[in-house]
Amino acid sequence: MKDSMQRGNSFAFLCHDITELEHSNQLKLPRVTVVMPLKGFGEHNLHNWRTQVTSLYGGHLEFMFIVESTEDPAYHAVSMLLSELKDEVDAKIVVAGISTTCSQKIHNQLIGVEKMHKASKYVLFLDDDVRLHPGSIGALTTEMEKNPDIFIQTGYPLDLPSGSLGSYCIYEYHMPCSMGFATGGRTFFLWGGCMMMHADDFRLNRYGVVTGLKNGGYSDDMTLAAIAGAHKRLITSPPVAVFPHPLASDLTFPRYWNYLRKQTFVLESYTTTVNWIMNRALFTVHCYLSWGFVAPFLMAIIHITAALRMYIKGYSIEETTFTFRGLKLVGCLATCTIIELLSMWNLTRIEVHLCNMLSPEANKLSLATYNWSLVFIALIVDNFLYPVSAFHSHFSQSINWSGIRYHLKDGKIFKIERSKDMGPVYTDLGGKHLGKKGAPPKLSFLSSLARSLAQWRQPKKYDI
Repeated sequence: MKDSMQRGNSFAFLCHDITELEHSNQLKLPRVTVVMPLKGFGEHNLHNWRTQVTSLYGGHLEFMFIVESTEDPAYHAVSMLLSELKDEVDAKIVVAGISTTCSQKIHNQLIGVEKMHKASKYVLFLDDDVRLHPGSIGALTTEMEKNPDIFIQTGYPLDLPSGSLGSYCIYEYHMPCSMGFATGGRTFFLWGGCMMMHADDFRLNRYGVVTGLKNGGYSDDMTLAAIAGAHKRLITSPPVAVFPHPLASDLTFPRYWNYLRKQTFVLESYTTTVNWIMNRALFTVHCYLSWGFVAPFLMAIIHITAALRMYIKGYSIEETTFTFRGLKLVGCLATCTIIELLSMWNLTRIEVHLCNMLSPEANKLSLATYNWSLVFIALIVDNFLYPVSAFHSHFSQSINWSGIRYHLKDGKIFKIERSKDMGPVYTDLGGKHLGKKGAPPKLSFLSSLARSLAQWRQPKKYDI
């Protein structure tokens, strides 16, 4: 991008070759349908939706906001947004109804696919917490056009912690996703927040995509990744597919724990025997590495405590040889920890700089908002809790996701329980209001919505 800018291309954030922006080339771009399954309404949703519907993609774009019912707070928020945009974008709200055989998110996605335009060549699934860059859809489409063998194009989040320990734990948890950029774009895992696929794969149910998702599917990304692996299909991620992901300002530790539970629960879902074996292997390796990461810090505390005890009681150096050997190991651990934190800092710095270049019109992101002491604590906490959550998920075989309890049997959803009194009032990451019993008074929610609309174009504290 920098080289292109130096050659005089001021639109390098959209494409490296400025001739691609000529009208004759823009007319040839394929039609894309963007499907956004929604649940609840939070502090960042309006800003995120605006970045999605105001894309600078030159081809025809169709936006579909999918909600479970008109009682969902997201329905009224999107209605206000679309009424303000009026005829500027091709967008509509679709009421999907409740799911009976799969997760509500997958149900909403499949309804969106059914309703998409017949001429759409690609379908892009986006979560409502994805903040797109102006050229994101164009970049994803360009890669799909270059290589028709691509099964799925994906991207990854750059978490913007809100300051709480829970938000830093989520930032640390998502960091390994960036490994997809270190493999030349080829990867084997997906982020469900951004997935572009061939529309005909759904129309024709190629590789059992529709049936695999519809018949007991819990996780969209894990199910599709399993299908891709079973049929040797290609999953890629372009280097520009990294998206700012602001976390809720009131993200509490219990909400982080609930999010971690949902993440580990996906390892209990599977489509084939091979997929089950891979999930068990991932389960085992992840738990081993997580507690293997935490154990040295526990030993370091023991060594430091022993050294302090020796010092306080006045033991001679000859009598404390073993303790000093332990302190050498503590020094090695400290050195490794500093190297790891520097690596995380450098990777985050690069991603922040990339996001600023890809969205030149937005308020600049900055590393100054990151608290690296909390990042270190999050490393310990998240790696300690991951195996706990994984074992809990394995033995429970059920999960509460936004007020809906899903039960698994043989890796697939076989029972769905709904109750107005079940589940949280707010979602985990975005702090989205779910419109449930026990929520703040209606006036408070409407006031919050009005404030969000009024501050729509105002800079947010996560943007500076």
